[in-house]
Amino acid sequence: MKGFIQDGDAQTFVAPYAVTSGQGFLVGAVVAIAQTTVASGANVEGAVEGVFDVLKASGQAWTQGQKIYWDNTAKNFTNILTSNTLVGAASLAALTGDVVGRVYMDGCIR
Repeated sequence: MKGFIQDGDAQTFVAPYAVTSGQGFLVGAVVAIAQTTVASGANVEGAVEGVFDVLKASGQAWTQGQKIYWDNTAKNFTNILTSNTLVGAASLAALTGDVVGRVYMDGCIR
C-alpha cells in the first residue's frame, strides 16, 4: 500500500532516561514499554499497544477495567489521574500489596 510504513503497535523512540526491558517510559505524549534495556539517549523499541505486566504504584487496589495512568515522576503505573498520562485500563484486578499490575495499553495519544 502506498505510504504505509509499519504497524503502529511498537515504535522506535530515543530513551528519555536509562530504561530496562519491560519498563514504561514517556516521550512527549506517548507512553511505551521498553522492549530492550538501553542507556539514556539510545534508540529503543517501545510497545504502545497490548497487554503488559507492569510496575504498579504501591498501596493501590485496581479493579478490572479501571483507567490506568503513567506517573512519570514515580516511573510507575497508577490509578490516579492528577498530572499523569492515561494509557488504558487494568486488564485484571490487583490488590494493594501487589507490586505488578496487568494493563491493557490501547495505543491512543492523549
